[in-house]
Amino acid sequence: MTDLQPQRLRQSAPLVVGGVLALTVVGAGGYWLGANRSAAPAAEAGREVLYWYDPMRPEVHFDEPGQSPFMDMALVPRYADEAGAQAGVRIDPSVAQNLGVRLATVERSNVVRSVVAAGVVSFNERSLAVVQARAGGFVERAYGRAVGDVVRAGAPIVDVRVPEWTAAQAEYLALRGAGGDLASAARRRLAMLGMPESLIERVERDGAPRPVVTITAPVTGAITALDIRQGMTVMPGATLATINGLSPVWLIASLPQADAGLARPDARVVAILPAYPGETFAGRIESVLPSANAATRSIEVRIALANPEGRLRPGMTAEARLEERGGESALVIPAEAVIRTGARSIVIALREDGSYEPVEVTLGRAEGDTIAITSGLSEGQRVVASGQFLIDSEANLSGAVARLNASRGAPAASADAVHESNGRITAINGDQVTIAHPPIASLNWPAMTMPFRLARPEMGRGLAVGDSVSFSFRENEGAHVIEDIRETRRAP
Repeated sequence: MTDLQPQRLRQSAPLVVGGVLALTVVGAGGYWLGANRSAAPAAEAGREVLYWYDPMRPEVHFDEPGQSPFMDMALVPRYADEAGAQAGVRIDPSVAQNLGVRLATVERSNVVRSVVAAGVVSFNERSLAVVQARAGGFVERAYGRAVGDVVRAGAPIVDVRVPEWTAAQAEYLALRGAGGDLASAARRRLAMLGMPESLIERVERDGAPRPVVTITAPVTGAITALDIRQGMTVMPGATLATINGLSPVWLIASLPQADAGLARPDARVVAILPAYPGETFAGRIESVLPSANAATRSIEVRIALANPEGRLRPGMTAEARLEERGGESALVIPAEAVIRTGARSIVIALREDGSYEPVEVTLGRAEGDTIAITSGLSEGQRVVASGQFLIDSEANLSGAVARLNASRGAPAASADAVHESNGRITAINGDQVTIAHPPIASLNWPAMTMPFRLARPEMGRGLAVGDSVSFSFRENEGAHVIEDIRETRRAP
């Protein structure tokens, strides 16, 4: 990175952070922050200086220029004409264009809660048909069926010879000519023996016994079980085949328990299958299972999908999209505009004077590329959707975020608080020792090298540059005073 001289900074398009920092765009969109921190900047002629400050500690003010007691850098001036915009960050329009800063408008929209659940297509157990033998007999013909075959309703499954029916049919034919109650009783007897009505009518029409009955498929579907062989003996009530219907089929989907409220019987569902990209299949929730999966903490729903052409096959994977009815009106912004720090959520808003300021927001539901905002913004405001992280970093340096914390009542470190850390001595000058230390959580400091003042000069005896030390310190009138320091490892 090349250092830029102050006069060159004034000639380039500046990014003014609270009137202090400058940003120059270099080449095809590359950029860096340039600042000459080795010497104290002189106040510009004709501009009133309110105070001097350290950009890393903007809340501390100084009456005169000089070197910062916190960092190895010069104090910078705050001018009176910047006071009205000190909470924001100002960007030159040409620089903003080169950096690709993109704005979005806070809009009011109807936010519909939705969830996408993964599932597997399975047979609809409500369309299961069982084919049984009504009387004992022998298998005359099996029609070459096998498990997995798809059969139409009325398709023959097996021919069974029933010797018991032969005598009963002959008796009925003999009494039919006489008529009267005996013929009626003989016909009822055929039905009681399990003979289907179609076979009785055929015997009446042909006038001859028919000992062989053809058992057909009651529904259209796939054969899932088949227990017949040519010549085998069949017992009364024996299950010969099981047939599952293929329309509709079930989509068994798993939902997180947090989204259980979207699973309502008869709710409309749109399913997408990898087997048929670009196509959607409409369905509805048939039922919600009463218990949750103990291992995954999810609930299962049964979704009925129409399958008139038989394209949906059990075992296929699918995604089901469930949506909330109606939704609710809310302010929405692009999800990419939100900066999540862990402690809070921030967006960079455009002010009326053209500057930018960090605004803390409360997030609502996220849907696709947008997210709802429940507080912090108003309809019609403009927020930064691209380039906000650069502006946020500058806002931190200018103290805008620090002022945001103060406005929300963020707790500040007590003046009497004792802070502890460790580090390596890089310089010793009388009662001042410079230490390179890791991040200090109690002050929300990053890792840095900075000077500390010893509470007593004799505390520095025996210490040398390069020593590793542990120390505790307090903040006292803008300075950081070490009250206890111990050597942990001597420099080689």
